[in-house]
Amino acid sequence: MAEKTPTQILEDEHRFIEKIVNAMPVLVKALEAGQKMDVEMLREIVEFMQTFADRCHHGKEENLLFPILGAKGVPLDGCPIGALTREHKQGRALVAELTTGIEAYAKGDPAASEALVKTLGGLINLYPNHIWKEDYLLFPMTNKVLSADEQQELLVKFAAVEAEVGQDVHARFEQLAQTLSALAQTAPKVH
Repeated sequence: MAEKTPTQILEDEHRFIEKIVNAMPVLVKALEAGQKMDVEMLREIVEFMQTFADRCHHGKEENLLFPILGAKGVPLDGCPIGALTREHKQGRALVAELTTGIEAYAKGDPAASEALVKTLGGLINLYPNHIWKEDYLLFPMTNKVLSADEQQELLVKFAAVEAEVGQDVHARFEQLAQTLSALAQTAPKVH
């Protein structure tokens, strides 16, 4: 079996992130209905977003992919890299808000549910469009711009990021994604 390209690895990571983000509307509906949320599960979502989505996935893009594209003449401030970098920052800000909201919710703050709904809504709105831009704009361009040797070099660097994050962490996040994905699929549809 042929080794995956860097963009295929990043696309696989997108599918993983989508499992978490696609479960967020179920959490929003539960919060809006006044249902009690599992605070530890919410904290695990934050950990996933900080460790996997940001440090691992966005880290590969910002620290490895974007610089090599910039060296090949792709503008770092223009489209699509500048917009994607701004969206990464927006995602970090939303996850920081989510962290604050979860801690307020855990302490019983009555306004926390509304804050969580707003922040989860921001993540729900951000990620599908962001992922689309990468899958259909950035990655096809990357595959045209980078040579086979440059792609191989990126694969080695991606593997180093993976080793730093750790397989056990990935396995735990995969379990969380499966749990949330099942929750999203079994939740009653509200129209």
